[in-house]
This record gives sequence, structure tokens and C-alpha cells, in this order.
Amino acid sequence: MDAPGPPVKLVFPEVRLTSVRIVWQPPEEPNGVILGYQVAYRLASSSPNKFTTVEVGSTVRQFTATDLSPESAYIFRTSAKTRQGWGEPLEATVITTEKRERPAPPRQVMTPQGDVSSRSLVLTWVPGSDGSSPIRYFTVQVRELPHGDWQTYSSSISHEATSCIIESLNPFTSYKLRVKATNDIGDSDFSAETEAVTTLQDVPDEPPSSVLVTPHTTSSVLVQWQPPKVESLNGLLLGYRIYYRELDYDAGPGTESKNIQNPSALRAELTPQSSFKTVNSSSALTTYELTQLKKYKRYEVLMTAYNVIGESPTSTPVEVFVGEAAPALAPQNIQVNSLSASQLELTWDPPPADSQNGIIQGYKIYYWESDALNDTEKVKVLFLPETSVRLKNLTSHTQYLVCISAFNAAGDGPRSSPAQGRTHQAAPSAPSFLAFSEITCTTLNVSWGEPTAANGVLQGYRVVYEPLAPVQGVSKVVTVDIKGNWQRWLKVRDLTKGMTYLFRVQARTIAYGPELQANITAGPAEGSPGSPQEILVTKSASGLTLQWTEGDSGEKPTTGYIIEARPSDEGLWDMFVKDIPRSATSYTVGLDKLRQGVTYEFRVVAVNEFGYGEPSVPSVAVSAQTEAPFYEEWWFLLVMALSSLILILLVVFALVLHGQSKKYKSCNGGKTISNVEESVTLDNGGFTALELNSRHLNIKSTFSKKNGTRSPPRPSPGGLHYSDEDICNKYNGAVLTEGLGLNEKPLEVSESEVTDSDYEDELPKHSFVNHYMSDPTYYNSWKRQQKGVKQHPASYRYEECTASETEPYFQTVITTQSSGGVYTPTGQPAPGSRTPVTGFSSFV
Repeated sequence: MDAPGPPVKLVFPEVRLTSVRIVWQPPEEPNGVILGYQVAYRLASSSPNKFTTVEVGSTVRQFTATDLSPESAYIFRTSAKTRQGWGEPLEATVITTEKRERPAPPRQVMTPQGDVSSRSLVLTWVPGSDGSSPIRYFTVQVRELPHGDWQTYSSSISHEATSCIIESLNPFTSYKLRVKATNDIGDSDFSAETEAVTTLQDVPDEPPSSVLVTPHTTSSVLVQWQPPKVESLNGLLLGYRIYYRELDYDAGPGTESKNIQNPSALRAELTPQSSFKTVNSSSALTTYELTQLKKYKRYEVLMTAYNVIGESPTSTPVEVFVGEAAPALAPQNIQVNSLSASQLELTWDPPPADSQNGIIQGYKIYYWESDALNDTEKVKVLFLPETSVRLKNLTSHTQYLVCISAFNAAGDGPRSSPAQGRTHQAAPSAPSFLAFSEITCTTLNVSWGEPTAANGVLQGYRVVYEPLAPVQGVSKVVTVDIKGNWQRWLKVRDLTKGMTYLFRVQARTIAYGPELQANITAGPAEGSPGSPQEILVTKSASGLTLQWTEGDSGEKPTTGYIIEARPSDEGLWDMFVKDIPRSATSYTVGLDKLRQGVTYEFRVVAVNEFGYGEPSVPSVAVSAQTEAPFYEEWWFLLVMALSSLILILLVVFALVLHGQSKKYKSCNGGKTISNVEESVTLDNGGFTALELNSRHLNIKSTFSKKNGTRSPPRPSPGGLHYSDEDICNKYNGAVLTEGLGLNEKPLEVSESEVTDSDYEDELPKHSFVNHYMSDPTYYNSWKRQQKGVKQHPASYRYEECTASETEPYFQTVITTQSSGGVYTPTGQPAPGSRTPVTGFSSFV
């Protein structure tokens, strides 16, 4: 065993006028166990053999020399010791001064072209200024072009060196290099980069790969291969060499005759420009045909790649029998028919007879799922010359591509062009997951994922849910069919608090697939909040304001609230507002978000990390009807109409009196009265003949004749106009299901048909006003008269309905409109209703 090498990276990190600290690293070649180190130093100007020597232990890496002369040069030597003795020393010079700095970078860095080989080169440089501190070592970095990173080749080049041999480079590769110097103060900047230098070419490292030799005709074979890797070419590829020779039938694979240096071997040289062509771009193969071979002989073939420097190693030898060739063409007229969801039937015609090159022994069927060739390709070999086969165990509703090749004793023929076919649809697999969210006492959202295997076009889903135990003695099973694949959720609103339900979901293509099941319990989860308190609803002209106070927050702090609503036309609770912040204690709902004519109940639910809590007590029922201004109310319009009618009657009556007074004056003037019947007589006590009752009055343009007298005109209710909107649609604040326009005029009746009995019919029990105010169903008794049909005036009478005068409240009005209506509980006054005004009808 040799003595150890010298220590490395000797530096002086602290230098003073009279002291120096030296630091080193163990040898790169210790050649044994280091037992200690020796440090020797002397003045550079003193005797060469006058050293001060100090020995330190094997674990010590530094030493401080004191009592030195200022501004003087000292030479230091360090060496290591093993059992073989002291090794070669490492020598360095240091100047005892405090005026030191980093060195300047090396200059004139270059790579002489004469020193460049295929795998190495020489780098030279000129050291720069040492900064009053001697250079300790140099560092060389190398970068491979065009996109490589700087790599450190060596960081321990001797401080005395001005050149370095760079080895282990790649042939025919371009590089750039740079150098930096290091002294006791630190590193210099890197030098300027060298010009790009390219190593020389070398022989290729690898031969062609995947060499395949197949019979082509009865006297030729086809050689196919893949080119070597680009990084193994070591230069510009000029071409390939194919070596082939005839074998004896008894020649073993280990005989010396396989040596390519055998003088009897035949050589065929190929160049890229003219001697090979690319075939089947998907596999990136190259090919060459060896012709004029002997029939019924066995040949051995191997290949090399070459450039200007030489040839690569040889490929593994391949043997081939010449005399019978593989089929030259593929099978013809391939047909793919779908039999079921997992089977395809293939039929084809054999290759043309003149291209079979022997007896067809069978076929190879290559099939794979479209767009998944590498993952799903399979091969089915048919060892019979039959021309049909069934492919089984396929994926349903999947596009398949199929290629077929024929084979004989010589090998496989080419594959046909891909033919395609699709298997039938089948029932899908179960949904991928089943999840529940927004679980309250009566509602929840159930969602699910698409089946992992659709096996066809998804047409929809079926959701079935039922309680695990009867609810009030009834076991109700609900089935919901959802069309299409876009909706994979369902809102369920008819659950019973505390009841556990079984949910089953299945997908459908041409048939329903297996079910995915899960259980869920309706109602608050353990640890969820308690119910909010003091629920109050106030109504304004623009909306409803719901107020509450916070209840028990549960095992976790409350994170927010939701509001549930129950409209009167549905009767089921549903989530109305979500994501109300925890700090809120009220919420306003605009009336435009509610359905007109529908009453609503509300309740508040607190939310924390465990879920939705116990709901609050329902609020009072509040109508969503918008408050109309007083001048649109039916009672105001009715008063205005009646006032206008009375004013008109007074004007008419005044005109009549004025006309009669003129006739009396003419009689007193001495004129003869020719007809006593033309005199005016006010029957029935004068003005009492104009009293308005609830019976029908017919408006005439002339006075009716009776007993030779004229009665004053009496107004007919047919002349009164009541708006459908005012009287019907807004009665008691309810939207009625049928609007009735009371603005049709009665048919004219001739004077000869009018008798006094028309005005003396029995009086109805109620006046007109009290009638419609006490009976909300009055509109059913109003009949529209068809035009062109005469009707007795008595038919205009307003008939009394079944409303009782003694009922303290109005009857319940329930609408049947699909868009919603008002429901007023029986026995309670309807919202916005008014009681009849006492004495109003007697005024009329």
C-alpha cells in the first residue's frame, strides 16, 4: 500500500501581520487510515531546509502559526500520515499582510483544436492577479450545447496549473468552458467563455435494434430494423451494413462460422440516400430486401451502423428459411357485424391466390378499442383457414377497430386496413356515488354520480325512496323518473321528521342498471343548533320582514340561518332563503318574489358544522297580496258610481219637473185640454215613486203609460257599470277565479210590453249593496244575457244567494287557479275585508 496523497484545498482564511491560520481538507487518495497531519512553514527568503514543524491529530483540519514577521512571504507545507508513513506534502505561499482581496479571473481561456479528440480536449488559461493573496486552486466548468447547464468538471486544480485535460466528453458534441480562481479571500469571477468547440466523431456505440428478417418471395427475404439512438451515433450516420450467409442444417448457433470477419460472408452496403426506405410510419421501421437467395436454405443475417470513423458493434444474428414466403397481401372485404353488447362477428375473404406464397394455415385477428390502441389491443389466432370468427367478452357500446393478417409456414402476411364496428348497448353500472345535503326535518337534496361504465347512451335515472318503518300506519314508496343525464340531483320535500328512509338510485340506457342504496334520517343531526325563538312577521307596502332571536347554538357555533316557507296552495315546507349570515336577526322578502293571492307561513332554521338544526315555530300566515291604494278599492269606486248615478237622477228629475210646470202654465192660460189622459199625475205619493229598491228598474227614453198617466223614469241597474277588477277580482283582497264584467246594457223593451206589474214585483230580502257585501259568491248569480234574445225584465232581478245575514264573518274563498290563490281559514275574517256599513242600503 502506498503512502497517502497530499491534502487538498489548502487555504489561509485569516492572515494578520504576525499570524496566519491555515485550513485544509483530507487527501483525495488517503490510501489507508489517516493517523495525523504535519504542518511545516518557513520564510520564503530563508534556507530551504529551515522549517518549523508541527504535528496535529487526524481529526484536526486547521492550524494557526504565530510570531511571524510582518509583510513577509512564508512557505507552508502540509502532509498526511498513515501506517505507511508521511505522504507527499502540499505546498503554498502566504504573505503576512492585511491588504488582501479576491483574485482577478483567468485570462486567454481557450481550447486548442489540435488537442481535441472524440471524448476529450485540453483547456488552457493565463492566471490573473492574485490580489496580494496567492492562488490556492482553480475551478473549471463545462456546458454542453445547445441547451445544457453549467456543470463543474473539477474544483481542485492546482494553483500552479495553467491547463487542464477535460475528459469523459461525448463524441461529436459541442461544448463551452470557463475557469475561476480561488485565494484565501474568496473566488474570482468566472473567466469569459471559450468559443464553442466540437469533439470529433467516433464509431457508433450501438447497432440497429429490433432486427426482423421474414421471407418475402421464394428467393428473397425482407430485413426490417429500427435505427440506433441518436445519442449513440457519435457522428453523422452514413448507412448500414447487412451481413448474411448460408447455414448448414446441422450448424449450431454457437459455431465459429457466425463470425462476421469470415472471408466467405457476403456484404451488402446501404446508404441512406438510395438503399433503404421508410415503411409503416407508425412503427418507424426501415427495410431492405435481400434477393437472389437459394431456395430451401437457411440464412443468418446481422447488421451494423457506420459513419466516417467506422462501424458499430453487430446486432444479434437472426435466422430465416428461404423457399416459402409469407403471404404478400392482406385478407380482403372485411365485414364487422354487431351481435350483442359483448360480441362482434367478423367475416373476410382470403388474400388473392397469386399472393398467398404457399398454403394459408390460419389468420391473426388484431382488435382494440378505438382511441386506446396501446392499452386494449388483443390478438386472436385462428389456426384454421376459416374466414369468419366471433370476438367475445367485449365492452358494450364501444367502437372497435379490427385488422386481419394471413399466415403460412413462412410467416405472417401484412395486416389489412382497420375495419370498425360497435357493440350494442347494455344496462349501465350503478351510479358512482350517492350523497345527501341540506337535510332538514322535512326536506333534503339527494345527488349521485354518473355510472363508471355507461355501456350506452344514458337516458335518465330512477330514484326510489321509502321509510324503513310505516308512517302513521302507511308505508309509502315514492318513485321518480328523471329524463336525461344532465340532472343528477333531486329535491325531496315530503319527509317525516326523525324517520329513516331508504334511497335507491339506478341509471338507464336501454334498460335499468343495478341500484345504489343508502339510508338517511330526516331531521336535525346530533350536535346541530336548537330552534330560533320569537318569530315575528311584519308586512309593508314592498315586502315581508321576518325577525327572530338566536336559540341554542348546539355543540358548535352557529354559522348562519335558512328560512323555510309553506305556501297555502302547496302545503309543503321548502327552503326559501339560504346562506343568511350568523349576525343577522331579520330578513326582508320582496312581495315580487311571492305569488300574488297566496298566503305563506315561515320558519327559521339555524345551521352549524353538524348541519341544519331544529326549525322554529311557524309564523302566522301572511298574504302576498299587494296593498292597493284607496282610490282603487272596490268600495271607493262603488260609492263614486252610486253618487254619480244619484246626481244624474236628480238632474233628470229636475228637468221633468221643469217640463211639467210649463204644461200647467199653458193650461191655466185658457187652452182647451183635449185629452184628460195626457195630464201628469204623480202616483204612489210623488217622490216615493223614485225610491230605488233592489228590484230591477228599466230606463226608458219616455214615460210609461198607465191609466192615461205618465210615470217618471226609473233607473235600471243594467245602466250601472261595475268594474270586473274592482268588484270581482279584488273582493275581500282575494283574486277570484272568474272576472265578470257588469257593463252590458239590457235589451230595449217596447212600451206595449211594459206594464205596471214590471215595477211591482216582490222586493228582495236584501238591497243590492248588502247582497254582494255579505255573500262572496254573488258573482255566480250574475248572468250575461245573449244578444238578440228578449227577456222579461223580471229576469234582471238580483237573486239572493245562500249567505246568512247572521254570520259574523265572511265565507271561505278557495280558488282553483293553477297559479295560486288565497286560502282564508274558515271562521276568521279575510284579510282586508270590511263589514257592511249600517244604513248604506237604506240611503240608496
